[in-house]
Amino acid sequence: MQRPGYSRTAIIMHWLMAISIFFLFISSWWMLSLPLPSEDYKYRVLPFQLHKNIGITLIFVLGLLLYVRWIHRPAPVEPTAMTPAMHKLAAANHVVLYLTIFVCCLSGYLSSAHSGWTTTLWWVLDLPDWGEESEELNILFSDIHLWTCWILLALVAAHISGAIYHAFRRDGLVRRMIRW
Repeated sequence: MQRPGYSRTAIIMHWLMAISIFFLFISSWWMLSLPLPSEDYKYRVLPFQLHKNIGITLIFVLGLLLYVRWIHRPAPVEPTAMTPAMHKLAAANHVVLYLTIFVCCLSGYLSSAHSGWTTTLWWVLDLPDWGEESEELNILFSDIHLWTCWILLALVAAHISGAIYHAFRRDGLVRRMIRW
């Protein structure tokens, strides 16, 4: 018999991604308010490295989530829970959400790779700089990163709004993602 909800792994990955994205938004506002680095202000390196590490790790978590969702598909949604149009809208939101997370994280890494600042993954593995230091490319990828982050924020708001809608309807959809 197929389980009514998502697998434990999918649930853990979902909530790990949600917490990480929330942290990345909060930390970005904090990081950008710090003074520019100088001999007196070297503490800016830690928050930036942490932000980059979580963003890069998020790409791998996203890949794992997609793999787990592909291998362990939950039972179909009850017809009374969603109309066909709502189901298509939810599926589209998820696809665009996953693509936006990927582009947001990748553009942040590529901006960093062209900024002249190195990225060390969890202070263990030096990641390659995929090109020379370039102010133009840094600005291009930084702009892409900024705009995809705003799009991601709107998509997350739509996703949360849909979850709240279904929670108030008590149609069982939210239970599929919060059950243990």
